[in-house]
Amino acid sequence: MEQREHRVMGVDHAAFPTFDPVGTVRFYRDVLKFPVVHSICAAGWGPERHPDFIHFFFDIGNDDRIAFFYYFGFDPPAGAGAGGDVYAKFADDVPQFFINSRHLAIHVDNEEDLLEYRRRLDASQWPVEMQVMHETIESIYTHDPNGYMVEITRALRPVTVQEDLDAELTVDALIEVASGPEPTMDKLLTRKAELIVERASNWEGNRAGVGSEEELTRQ
Repeated sequence: MEQREHRVMGVDHAAFPTFDPVGTVRFYRDVLKFPVVHSICAAGWGPERHPDFIHFFFDIGNDDRIAFFYYFGFDPPAGAGAGGDVYAKFADDVPQFFINSRHLAIHVDNEEDLLEYRRRLDASQWPVEMQVMHETIESIYTHDPNGYMVEITRALRPVTVQEDLDAELTVDALIEVASGPEPTMDKLLTRKAELIVERASNWEGNRAGVGSEEELTRQ
C-alpha cells in the first residue's frame, strides 16, 4: 500500500481562552449564527492548582470548529480591555494552562494516521508530550519550535444530536452563571440541572410531534 506523506484532513478546531464567555456566545452563536456543537465541563482536571473550566465549540462549516476555554475564578489582569492581546497584560506571569489553551488542532481520518504522526513526532526533536482520549476524540500533543501547542486528533465516533443538545444546555447555563457574581463550576452544573427540569416538558412535546426545534432548545 502506498505510504502517504500528507495525512491530515484540515483543521479540526482552533482554540482560544476567553474572559467573556457571555459575549463570546452572543457573538458567535447569536450574531454569526454558528451553532454550539460540543462542550466539556472539566472539574478537578489537570495538575495541581489547575482551575475548573468549560471548553465549548462552535460549528464554522465544513466540519471545522472554533473553540474557547473559560476558566472559573481566573480573572483578567488589570487593564485587559476588549480588542487587545491579553497576554501583553500578564507580563511574564502567564499560567501555562492559559498559554496552552490557545492552540491549533488538525484532523486525521483514523487511528492508523494518528499513530503514524505519533511515530514521526517521537522520532523528531518534538516528541509527543501527551496522548489523550477525550469524550469524542483521541489526540496527541506537542509544541512546535516556536512554543505553540499543536494537537493532532481523530474522531472516536460521530457526535450525537443529544450531545448537541447537552452543549446548548451547558452554554445557556454558562451565560447565566458567568453574568452573575463569582461564577463556579458547581453553579454552572446546578443551573444546567435546573434547565433540564425546566425544559423537560418541551422535549416530551417535541418527541410527540408538538413544538418546534426552537422551543426544544431555548424554552
